[in-house]
Amino acid sequence: MALFGGSRDISMFRHVNRELMHNIISQQCALYQVKLEETVFNMYGEAASEKFYNGPFLLYCLIDLPDQTQPTNEEGVTWEWAPIFKFLRDDLVDTNIIIQIGDIINFEEAYYEIHTINEMQYFAGKNPDYSNPPNPLESNLADFGYNISIACNTHYVPADRVGLSKERT
Repeated sequence: MALFGGSRDISMFRHVNRELMHNIISQQCALYQVKLEETVFNMYGEAASEKFYNGPFLLYCLIDLPDQTQPTNEEGVTWEWAPIFKFLRDDLVDTNIIIQIGDIINFEEAYYEIHTINEMQYFAGKNPDYSNPPNPLESNLADFGYNISIACNTHYVPADRVGLSKERT
């Protein structure tokens, strides 16, 4: 029988996380989601002319900021920075936002494109959506565990390459 990770533990954990993210840390970023229906892509998956976005959606997040690097290549010095943005899953569910690869995050007047998403961050090490087959000794394992957050690995994109266009209404 699981001792931790039940509904009362999850409720307390959810409230503490929201209190920390919203009222104490209070770090926000803007998320732009690509409008796939309106953006024209070529055969390589690149936008032929301009991209259209939904948003911006203002979200609370935690940000892991790595060291900035300036590698050199045959074209000269480039600038690389790949922060990781972490969002509470409950905030995304409440606002009905599904983060996808290719979405743009605006943070401190810089743009970052999401290239990988990690959705496997579980409380008590268990995803309640995938419980094991019924165990005769433990029949309620689906009631334990909690999917906490989504971590988005990003890379810096110059503002002129983002191509944000405001929609005319």
